[in-house]
Amino acid sequence: MVRRFLWVAVALLASTAQAAGPQRMATMDRSGWTQPLNSTSAFDTASRAEMLMFGKTLLASEGLAEPALKEQLGVKQVNLVSLEAVRQRFWLELLKNYQLASASCAAESAFCPAIRDLGTLRQQASELVVPPTYAAWATASEAFHRSYLNEQLRLAALFPAISSEIAVFSALERTGDEMADRQFLLTFDDGPTPNVGNSEKLMAVLAEQKLSGIFYVLGTNFQARLQHSSAQAMRSLYADQCVGLHGWEHKSHGQWADWQSSVTRSQALVQQTLPDNYVGWFRPPYAQRKPDSGEFFKQQGLQVGLWNIDSQDWSSKVSTDAAGQRVLTLMLLWRHGVILFHDIHSKAPVAVPWVVKATQGSGVSWQGCHGYR
Repeated sequence: MVRRFLWVAVALLASTAQAAGPQRMATMDRSGWTQPLNSTSAFDTASRAEMLMFGKTLLASEGLAEPALKEQLGVKQVNLVSLEAVRQRFWLELLKNYQLASASCAAESAFCPAIRDLGTLRQQASELVVPPTYAAWATASEAFHRSYLNEQLRLAALFPAISSEIAVFSALERTGDEMADRQFLLTFDDGPTPNVGNSEKLMAVLAEQKLSGIFYVLGTNFQARLQHSSAQAMRSLYADQCVGLHGWEHKSHGQWADWQSSVTRSQALVQQTLPDNYVGWFRPPYAQRKPDSGEFFKQQGLQVGLWNIDSQDWSSKVSTDAAGQRVLTLMLLWRHGVILFHDIHSKAPVAVPWVVKATQGSGVSWQGCHGYR
């Protein structure tokens, strides 16, 4: 009886928290940063600035007592162990990234205090002094990182009762944190669109930019598109791209009793239709999956593709311009990773080329989808 009560309590918490979601998505107007990111040193300067600002925000969050933290994150319960683990992972990632970004420092470089360990990183973040010429950027950046950190800490506070991209359960799960410095992978969820639509627009953009990405397709959408066209048309649509699995329906695979069938059914359809484009990656809707699902995915020859940079392009609260600027800011902060867009919405065909253009000459490289392991 006690175990059943605990299970029901966790389920109720999960459904409530999933429905609520963060009330505000972090977006940023980057016009206050007037220097173009057209060289490795320019990218590094902007990267160090974002890291120090995020560190300042992260440090401030550590002073919040649990009641204040619950109120700020909009949750009823906080897993303090999970939250602290995420905080520590962020600090270690910041330290590693800052050391990479400071290699290009010169005598006149901005935002470049000497940092060799976590203690000095925390100190420099707390003592961050922004030159007057960067005042507009600082105001926008601080607001962005405060909101973005709340997004991340909220996920951490609810994990693992509600699974998400904030942490992994096994070595089969990848977030992009393992990628090389300045290396990024584009991914697109929920497609394809019915008939000719945003999927085609995005494919044309990627072809023009000579880029590839992983398209995590929904079985229902893929089947509907196939029935109204042909296998050859589907192969033409996804030419030079990679196709992974997003399940048969966009439902939480952490709570759905039929989640295994959702995976295998969509896997069979995509493999049969697109043998040359299919890749063994599964992305759970909402990033929700069962903690012990690793053995099942291993048996199916699948890895779990999560992400560490979310454009939030699905939200009506985030404009096309804001989605692009959010992605660029997070690229500067994390310096590598998997970027999440959606090809069923109209924002990616505009935001992707904007981000690519904004980072030309910066040393950023775009991972080919077939090379991601």
